[in-house]
Amino acid sequence: MVGSGPRIAVIGAGPCGLTAAKVLVDAGLTNLTVFEKGTQVGGNWVYTTGEGHSSVFETTHIISSKRLSQYSDFPMPPDYPDYPSRRQLLDYFEAYAKQFDLHRLIRFGALVERASLLPDTGWRLEVSGVVTERFDFVLVANGHHWDPRWPNYPGSFSGRLLHSHDFKTNEPFRGQRVLVIGGGNSACDIAVETGRVAARTGLSWRRGYYIVPKVMFGLPADVINARMQWLPSPLRRILLDLSWRVVTGGNKAYGLPEPDHPILASHPVVNSELLYGLKHGRVHPYPDLARFDGSLVHFTDGRAEPFDVVIAATGFRIGFPFLDRALIDFSDGDVPLYLRVFHPEIPTIFFIGLVQPAGCIWPLAEAQARLVARRILGRFALPGDVTRRVAEDLRRIRGRYVASPRHSIEVDYHEHLAQLEAALGAEA
Repeated sequence: MVGSGPRIAVIGAGPCGLTAAKVLVDAGLTNLTVFEKGTQVGGNWVYTTGEGHSSVFETTHIISSKRLSQYSDFPMPPDYPDYPSRRQLLDYFEAYAKQFDLHRLIRFGALVERASLLPDTGWRLEVSGVVTERFDFVLVANGHHWDPRWPNYPGSFSGRLLHSHDFKTNEPFRGQRVLVIGGGNSACDIAVETGRVAARTGLSWRRGYYIVPKVMFGLPADVINARMQWLPSPLRRILLDLSWRVVTGGNKAYGLPEPDHPILASHPVVNSELLYGLKHGRVHPYPDLARFDGSLVHFTDGRAEPFDVVIAATGFRIGFPFLDRALIDFSDGDVPLYLRVFHPEIPTIFFIGLVQPAGCIWPLAEAQARLVARRILGRFALPGDVTRRVAEDLRRIRGRYVASPRHSIEVDYHEHLAQLEAALGAEA
């Protein structure tokens, strides 16, 4: 136990759990314990070569720039590049934890196996099969890039089938015929990496996506977008689409399907090497799969080709293995939380970083945690019509983004940050 006041549990010591702990302590909420099942801070950025929580691979770099990916009171080192590597990011999180003395709050090797809601709305946590403790509030920061979502195609594949979660380095795929399924950031990164060593790398898309170069006009792409925030949304979309077409020439020039939706209606793919790989024959475009037949993969355009390996980069399910699914289950469908943080019916649980922005999650998690601190201290109240507001927000999401599981927690980085700051300002 550290300090006094309500007992608070934070589940996860990744980038979101770390900043949540720091913000709560700053607010005077010092009776705080962070439970981390691993042996160090960093969450998804703790690179492992075997099975584990992390989904990053050896050559992973962040896809948002450091300027828009750092905590508000802890800038990244000036010698970091615009897009730091996973090693640099892990060093950054370690330095953050050390700077604000967060290690003393963390129990490493502590797996929360069950969190049970008590009649008084408190929580009983069962940790690593040994410890059972009671808490007044729980902050969930266990991440959402660890429970693979698998595709379902007819037939069976006789080669090696794996999920992008288990891709760690391209070396095992040297000289092999590799097919990557998916059009997200992981799929495109893996296609580029395997394309360096494979006998052939294919990339299968079921629809068109926007491939945004990391650098446009000499600046990180998200910095350009940030500088355009003052423009009305319709005009900004037009300018972003025009810039994309001027820089890339459009997908058709690379054998890829053109997007059938506006540029901000899907999560952007930030990658400067995929289009290069396509033009140099290192990556080959394919449409969606129709079925498997042994080593043969049949595609919807009638082609059938043999592959040794299929890598499904098809996203992740949202999961809370420590919660009763009858109580809270966001694994499929909507995520009905107010401001993406507050459960309308359970006032003592909060979700930190359960968003997928066109940008970085951690600065948003920091602002979310500030609002949670206000809530715990009784300085922020949910609106009386919170259920209606959540329903309206879900309808807006469905109308704004392409219908896909990947967009169930999608937010506009700047818009969500403004919403959180407005709520903080209203309650200051």
